[in-house]
Amino acid sequence: MSDNINSPKHYQLPGLNIEAIDVIKSVLGDDKFEGYCRGNVIKYILRADAKNGVEDLKKAKVYLNWEIESKEKVNNETR
Repeated sequence: MSDNINSPKHYQLPGLNIEAIDVIKSVLGDDKFEGYCRGNVIKYILRADAKNGVEDLKKAKVYLNWEIESKEKVNNETR
């Protein structure tokens, strides 16, 4: 069964054990990845009432959690 919130099947790269988000994070680096996440949080919150409701809010939460995890990682590395 596909998990459209945490691991959408359509974002898995064929033949590889990674998702598109892993490639994006690797290419962008921490700062730009955090901005990418923030933009997606805003997008999903703004469209939730007009499109997918709770599903979009859950997607926003996933991106917010990724941004938090990235910031915590960076903070721990600079200590």
